[in-house]
Amino acid sequence: MSKLYILDGGMSRELLRLGAELKQPEWSALALINSPEIVRQVHDEFIAAGSDVITTNSYALVPFHIGEERFRTEGAELIARSGQLAREAADACKDRKILVAGSLPPIFGSYEPQNFDPERVQDYLKVLVENLDPYVDVWLGETLSLIDEGQAVRTAVAGTGKPFWISFTLADDAVQTDGASPKLRSGEPVEDAARWAISSGAEALLFNCSKPEVMRAAVDTSVQLAKGDKADLRIGVYANAFEGEQGGSAANESLHTTRQDLNDDVYSRFACSWVDAGATMVGGCCGIGAGHIHRLKQALVHREGF
Repeated sequence: MSKLYILDGGMSRELLRLGAELKQPEWSALALINSPEIVRQVHDEFIAAGSDVITTNSYALVPFHIGEERFRTEGAELIARSGQLAREAADACKDRKILVAGSLPPIFGSYEPQNFDPERVQDYLKVLVENLDPYVDVWLGETLSLIDEGQAVRTAVAGTGKPFWISFTLADDAVQTDGASPKLRSGEPVEDAARWAISSGAEALLFNCSKPEVMRAAVDTSVQLAKGDKADLRIGVYANAFEGEQGGSAANESLHTTRQDLNDDVYSRFACSWVDAGATMVGGCCGIGAGHIHRLKQALVHREGF
């Protein structure tokens, strides 16, 4: 079994818990502006909980959240700040190596594949990549809803010489949780996404920001295809804790409520299931905090290869 990496969890709710002001549409970007010390504290707490990988707080540093003007005037500085804070936290850990993943979000909105603009996407990804590059170990294109978004990330980071991970968000409505074949929010089958990832040179294919209940099928599909192709591709999962179906409003217009039933123990059982299916990278997304990560680390710590 490959080394099992514990990822971090969701940034925004941890920022709120520690006293940062967050409001839409800027959301977690506000903490970089008003209280960067709390961003650093969140990174430190995830590392203390057992995370081997921490992700830069750059997800909301796109015009979709902070506006076009602020992105052009302050974006580079804020992006660099997000990288520096993560790097400082990783380097402060002396008992093990912590990787910093540079978050490259969907440029034109979460869960909104119809807004993807291939003519403009590199204009924005270039700013993110250039300003994160001095601080990160690996690139993480995350919460991507369609394969073309993954290809855009691949293109943007090609000249950096650093590995890249691609993480797609899955459709998680009632039909999907009842056992339908896994698909991206664009409607593209997970099988197609996995085949693309195998051919793309990605080091890892992950699934994030969807309900835990739909993740196992995506892992099963991807692991089977990777084995069939004898591909050296890691598979990973970091689910969210959102309550109800998502996608009714833009991600920068409302605050999703989180599930009360998805406590540390319940989430850790999901994580163990993903590892049983062949995942070698597990963590959490929105609503999954340091407590969840600590518990899943405990649940997995005695497994072979950890």
